[in-house]
Amino acid sequence: MPAKSKAQQMAAGAALAAKRGEKKKKNELKGASKSMVKSMSEKELHKMASTKRKGKAEHASKS
Repeated sequence: MPAKSKAQQMAAGAALAAKRGEKKKKNELKGASKSMVKSMSEKELHKMASTKRKGKAEHASKS
C-alpha cells in the first residue's frame, strides 16, 4: 500500500526506523508513527516509506 501524502510517507519512515531499532524507541513516537509500529509489518512499512514523494499532497484529504 503506497503512501497517499508526504506526511504519511514520513510517518511510515519513522515507524520503520523505530521497528528496526535504528532511531527513536517505540515509546517515544507520537501519532500515526506510533500506531503504524504496532499495526503494520516491517515489509508493509518499507513499502509505504519507499513511496515517491513527487506529486504527493502535504497531507491526505479526509475524504
